[in-house]
Amino acid sequence: MTGETSTELTRLSAAALAERIAAGEVRAVEVAEAHLARVAAVDEKVHAFLHVDTEGALAQARAVDDRRARGEALGPLAGVPLALKDIFTTEGVPTTVGSRILEGWVPPYDATVTRRLKEAGVVILGKTNMDEFAMGSSTENSAFGPTGNPWDLTRIPGGSGGGSSAAIAAYEAPLAIGTDTGGSIRQPAAVTGTVGVKPTYGGVSRYGMVAFSSSLDQGGPCARSVLDAALLHSVIAGHDPLDSTSIDQPVPDVVGAARNGSVRGLRVGVVKEFGGEGYQEGVMRRFGEAVELLRELGAEPVELSCPSFTKALAAYYLIAPSECSSNLARFDAMRYGLRVGDDGRHSAEEVTALTRAAGFGDEVKRRVMLGTYALSSGYYDAYYGSAQKVRTLIARDFARAFEQVDVVVSPTTPTTAFPIGERADDPMAMYLADLCTIPTNLAGNAAMSLPCGLADEDGLPVGLQIIAPAMADDRLYRVGAAVESAFEARWGHPLLEEAPSL
Repeated sequence: MTGETSTELTRLSAAALAERIAAGEVRAVEVAEAHLARVAAVDEKVHAFLHVDTEGALAQARAVDDRRARGEALGPLAGVPLALKDIFTTEGVPTTVGSRILEGWVPPYDATVTRRLKEAGVVILGKTNMDEFAMGSSTENSAFGPTGNPWDLTRIPGGSGGGSSAAIAAYEAPLAIGTDTGGSIRQPAAVTGTVGVKPTYGGVSRYGMVAFSSSLDQGGPCARSVLDAALLHSVIAGHDPLDSTSIDQPVPDVVGAARNGSVRGLRVGVVKEFGGEGYQEGVMRRFGEAVELLRELGAEPVELSCPSFTKALAAYYLIAPSECSSNLARFDAMRYGLRVGDDGRHSAEEVTALTRAAGFGDEVKRRVMLGTYALSSGYYDAYYGSAQKVRTLIARDFARAFEQVDVVVSPTTPTTAFPIGERADDPMAMYLADLCTIPTNLAGNAAMSLPCGLADEDGLPVGLQIIAPAMADDRLYRVGAAVESAFEARWGHPLLEEAPSL
């Protein structure tokens, strides 16, 4: 090691780590050891990880060092550590999806995202905590206990990918992978002061990603900077013949956009429906400042109205539960995972019922029942069919908006991170955390959240959401990089440096 301490290595960006490893200034093994030491030191308090793969991570890092010593060409993130949401299958490593029903299950294959990370030389430290089957906005629905927000361990780190966002904010990993069905990458990024991107639906393969809602689920990058997110995005994105929803088009140049951020001449839409009752005053104040910053940087803010967005939450909570009802039917105790009551005294149907009763948590059961009801005879058209019509209206509102503007901006979440347990008994209050993020999932557009300051009331991070048309993911990075640079120049440092040390 050339002077950097273990702590210094964990504070470096992914881009900086990659440069040092490529230049031979530090070995990938040293970088992995530094981050594993950080996990060992703080994760008992944070609980970002469900499984730490120490041996596997060190073996991957040694392989990078060996390949570099042989003079092999390596990817731009080779040797950089990453935390992987426990929804992606990983050969030889447990994948639980935060549920007792898959506790201890070890997949025999890698998800496409997992495989691409390994091929790029990215070092996977382990699997991160999450709301069970990605159903939640706080990571409190994990069967293995909640994750704490590194800004305040008594508060939620967002959900469903709170483990991934917390790992980044706690400097346990410089990169992470999340999934976003209704905001589960962006909302955790907002409340932890990090960067999270939901790529265009179909832009990142879903093969090997345990399904919640197949028409909404999308994997994406989590990082501490816009450039780091772009570098990771470029590794995991691209067409995959194993995923029938994968887009067979070139990946937008997100890295180039992140390195050359600018908003000069862009029209930026501000949707009036993203505001009003239920929005924290400090959140709206920081958002207003972000819009003014965009104006100062040469963008033209344009006020828009998208009336159907007010119906997005209701439509989502019919479509997503309906699809989860179908997808989770595979967990029947017959093929893999938990099995309860298999003692010769119960029928196959009784074993399935007992297993699901023991293996699924309350929120999963709630959504399965809601979805099954919405799909049932006599109710399908009234509920699921109507929700799909609203989805079409939302897509049309976005299409009209993008005829007038280049990107749309909004607060990422209506509030900052709330205390753990505060909304546990109020599902509707919990669902409102995704008020700003859900429309993008229903339309299939690309979106990013990045920090835009701290709320006055509680000193906790506020996120700015940027939304771009499908397959215009590079616009997110162009705008995000410009805003990030301007804010950091104003603050004198990245926002995350203001977080209390663990």
